[in-house]
Amino acid sequence: MITNIEFKLPTIRMGIMLASVALFSMALMGCIRLEMATPDKPININMNVKIEHEIHIKVDRQIEDMLKNNANLF
Repeated sequence: MITNIEFKLPTIRMGIMLASVALFSMALMGCIRLEMATPDKPININMNVKIEHEIHIKVDRQIEDMLKNNANLF
């Protein structure tokens, strides 16, 4: 009796596995095919960009005095 149960378990597992593979393949056959196509014309992006920036430099008093006294440095 034990040998019959041991013999049936692998066949049941194999049957379940084959049924699941069959269902999975049927599900894949029913999928819709999507296709991505590239555009015929190039994509143009027009942007109006205005860039404004300010630069603030803080200088020590000694360096300010040196620049005032020696205006020909730069």
